[in-house]
Amino acid sequence: MSSTILHTPGLTPADEGKPAGGAEEEKNPFLVALGDRVRALRARRGMTRKATALAADVSERHLANLEYGIGNASILVLLQVAAALQCSLAELLGDVTTSSPEWLLIRELLERRDEDTLRRVRVAVGELLGTGGASAERGAGRSTRVALVGLRGAGKTTLGQMLADDLGYPFVELSREIEKFAGCSISEIQGLYGQNAYRRYERRALEEAIQIYPEAVIATPGGIVSDAATFNQLLSHCTTVWLQAEPEDHMKRVTAQGDLRPMAASREAMEDLKGILAGRAAFYSKADFRLDTSAQPLEPTFAALRSLVRQALQLAP
Repeated sequence: MSSTILHTPGLTPADEGKPAGGAEEEKNPFLVALGDRVRALRARRGMTRKATALAADVSERHLANLEYGIGNASILVLLQVAAALQCSLAELLGDVTTSSPEWLLIRELLERRDEDTLRRVRVAVGELLGTGGASAERGAGRSTRVALVGLRGAGKTTLGQMLADDLGYPFVELSREIEKFAGCSISEIQGLYGQNAYRRYERRALEEAIQIYPEAVIATPGGIVSDAATFNQLLSHCTTVWLQAEPEDHMKRVTAQGDLRPMAASREAMEDLKGILAGRAAFYSKADFRLDTSAQPLEPTFAALRSLVRQALQLAP
């Protein structure tokens, strides 16, 4: 039995292949664009609507509704249509990497590549576009902006200030710079304007830090990896170090800073923290270096960070 998109009463066989509803009916712009892409993909494949409907196991009338922007299809139906058109669901929905032939060709080249290969491609593209350096990947000419990434409680502020003092660099705590831009606290930004506004301020603060400071130690917010464009900018313009720690250490350090909110429901908070860490670890791992700050005192941890950074920047020990 064919899957359905819309139920249109009074449908006759003569109506098959025609869109339902009057021409004057207001259409949703997203559905119109979706329909345009379905038609374009069908034309590119050289398939008739009837053949496409048969391959997708939907009625021709329902496919017509979809193509004319009046069929609000389910995800499962869209998967069937995508399979019939031999494309991905992302291409059907209009992902930017499917928006032109060049994007599609690049995407095809990168599909099924391993993480190490993709990293090398990203660095090479950064060098080509002037946004990052393969020279840094080779270990020469690393940026003298050192950015520390990781979850809250990893030691970014404490170790960052110590490292800046040791190197004689300015110390930039990006969270404070975000608050300066907004003229209010981070909690107020998120409460009044929402997460998207906060991410915009975060990116502006990073852009300004990069522009102002050729040398600096930057402590970044834990969620900076949430916005790919901002995180890519950080990777391209800074020597990055992921300060790792076990979830229990993150929790202890946060509460030691005077934030007792996690203690209100410690088990639930710990599970949330583990989930956040698991979700961000793949992005944190893109940093140039990583340093485990768990289960060791501050001074040995700083000594390890100092040695790592000085060696990376080819500075005297």
